[in-house]
Amino acid sequence: MKIYSRLYHYALGRWIILMLALIAAPFSIYPPAWGGETANETINVEQAVICETIQDLQPVHPAIAFSIKIGRVSCYTEFSNIPRETLIFHRWYRRDSLVTEKKLVLKPPQWSTYSSIQLRESDKGPWRVDIVDARDRTLKTLRFSVTE
Repeated sequence: MKIYSRLYHYALGRWIILMLALIAAPFSIYPPAWGGETANETINVEQAVICETIQDLQPVHPAIAFSIKIGRVSCYTEFSNIPRETLIFHRWYRRDSLVTEKKLVLKPPQWSTYSSIQLRESDKGPWRVDIVDARDRTLKTLRFSVTE
């Protein structure tokens, strides 16, 4: 009976350790960088513009109103004080409805990136792009319009 009791307690202990490891595993797979920065590490948005296109990794013809005829607009963002590789998002809204979300990676210590959308005839009107960090904090909001 003592052997059975010891075996039972040994197996139960192993099972508990296994369950704790399985619960903790999802939190240890991704490095802290994907969770964003800590309280004293704030990513700075150095430049953020909506533009007609990107050439040589620079925004071309930034504006706040764009003709539907250009066919595409881009959101260019430049960051500094990046402590480690992290994610940001460009959330594109038309008339306050989310149209698309672009996930982008930033690398230290400074990085620039962009996302674009193709314009359709139905896309005329007010737009905004929210630049959001991995903790869902809005770093900057850019507003623009698509016209005839």
